[in-house]
Amino acid sequence: MLRVFAIFLIVLSLSAGIGEFCGLLLPTLSWPFTAAREMSFLHASGFDEGIWTHEGRFLWFGWLCVLAGLVLGVSLLALPRARLFISPISHRRWKRFRSIRRGYFSFLLILLFCFLAALDQCLVGKRALFVEMNGRWYFPAFTRTVLPGSLFGLAGNAAQAEADYRLLDRLEGEPGFPAKVIMPPVPYDPTVDAAPFPIEPLERRGGLFYRRGDTSPFNGQASRLYSEDGADQHLRMRFRQGMPDGPALGWDRRRNEVYSARYRQGALVSEHYTGEGTVKEFLKQSSETFHFIYYHPSPPLIGRHLLGTNSQGADIVAWLFGGLQVNLKAALLYLPIVYGIGLTVGLSMGYFGGRFDLIVQRCIEILAQIPFLFVIMILSDLAPLQFKGLFLTAVLLSLFGWMSMSYLLRTSAMKEKTRDYVAAARVMGASTPRILFTHILPNQLAIIVTLAPFSVSAVILSIASLDYLGFGLPDTCASWGRLLNDGLANLSSPWIVTSGFAALAISLLLVTFTGEAVREAFDPKRISCYK
Repeated sequence: MLRVFAIFLIVLSLSAGIGEFCGLLLPTLSWPFTAAREMSFLHASGFDEGIWTHEGRFLWFGWLCVLAGLVLGVSLLALPRARLFISPISHRRWKRFRSIRRGYFSFLLILLFCFLAALDQCLVGKRALFVEMNGRWYFPAFTRTVLPGSLFGLAGNAAQAEADYRLLDRLEGEPGFPAKVIMPPVPYDPTVDAAPFPIEPLERRGGLFYRRGDTSPFNGQASRLYSEDGADQHLRMRFRQGMPDGPALGWDRRRNEVYSARYRQGALVSEHYTGEGTVKEFLKQSSETFHFIYYHPSPPLIGRHLLGTNSQGADIVAWLFGGLQVNLKAALLYLPIVYGIGLTVGLSMGYFGGRFDLIVQRCIEILAQIPFLFVIMILSDLAPLQFKGLFLTAVLLSLFGWMSMSYLLRTSAMKEKTRDYVAAARVMGASTPRILFTHILPNQLAIIVTLAPFSVSAVILSIASLDYLGFGLPDTCASWGRLLNDGLANLSSPWIVTSGFAALAISLLLVTFTGEAVREAFDPKRISCYK
């Protein structure tokens, strides 16, 4: 099993390195290089352009992750075959874990969510997975190169900017536009991607206008449009009992301008009228049907938004997906740091004892009295803008998350150092690090594995708390805590806070159930080498 994992790790590491050489944006594998591009302290500048540099920057963090994966994979392959087999006691622990149905199925769901998050832009993103234009194939979602709209037949300002693939998806098959466009299932980015307003045409029955599915005539405001996405409105009309009651205000979302809409004797003149042709011809460009526009936040199941949008116009499903990825990345950064510090300090305290143990205990007690959330809020607020991000937040949380683990390992190490196998290792001349990490540490496996799920739930809750208070991740990162904050500020749109709360509660429940099952399976009173 470990040999298969080692080969899989080597293949992933090589794929990440080759993808960077070729300028590809691979799902999940390219994340270390993306993080190195976004954060200045994770790359070195001032280099000439070459195969190892990009725009004069050496992305050392990305290449370090590739090298670490290769070294770990090769090291596992180099282990003797006898050490790659799972021991009988591990088999019994796994059997015990599977017998606890609640924890086992929670673990399977966590693996499923991790797999979905690893697919990244294949599931969620505004870039098309595949575009066929004039017989040529393009894969915009899997390349770092930005393709302009002119390449796919767009004109005007859209030709110079990055292609609007959602617009190209609607224009698929028309002359001068792509013959085939395949979008992700959720065609929106988690952040910095405001969706257009969902629109719904009013139905005309017997001379009156109705909302779709309603039996009562429409009352409210509806608009005549001259663009399919509802961004530009010719006229906004008030309706009473299904009949137009008079003009209201027109609004151009792209220009953020409000103008008076006077429709008497063709007198509507807006900033979009260029003077070409008559005003009546200009007005005829609008659709014959009135449309009801759902302004953000729009409710669920409207348009292409399964769970609706938030107040910034972001798709909530995409936001939840981005928050899941952020939590998984934070856990991957948080756990190695916490375990590295906690294991080292805890084993050292228990093994050496005496004054060293006393001094370190007093230091931990002092640190434990500090309200770590307030400290992290202050440090994250004082940090320069280029340092803010997921990496800084995970490191700050790690500085306070290792203390409880060190106490548990200290107690266990004090018990283990009196065993005969430790005395035998000393007699044979084993060094102190070898005794700690080769002989004592493997016997702490139950503590290490048991604490892992609860450490994950702690980092998820901490990040959500910081983002809810506004001192966590930057706006370019999706966060469930920020979604909760937005939902509580817009209680008239209950789907926002409900989605954020449900995602946070379900994830914490799944991790907690898994942790309880792991603790039960590794309980030495139930599973030992003698039964």
